[in-house]
Amino acid sequence: MILANLFAIIIGYRAIQNPGKGPGLPVGTPPLLKKFGFPELLATLSFGHIIGTGLILGLSNAGVL
Repeated sequence: MILANLFAIIIGYRAIQNPGKGPGLPVGTPPLLKKFGFPELLATLSFGHIIGTGLILGLSNAGVL
């Protein structure tokens, strides 16, 4: 799930067209993620959980987990 969320953040950082329109994060961010605010974080983590759930269910049905 963690790897799926990190993958979704990377995709979201590249794909979001107008970043930084909403409120910023309440913690300090690195300079690379300067325009990455709260709405972008919620969107990418929601997408990451969808990807992670699919991976976990798919791998468990295949007998890997």
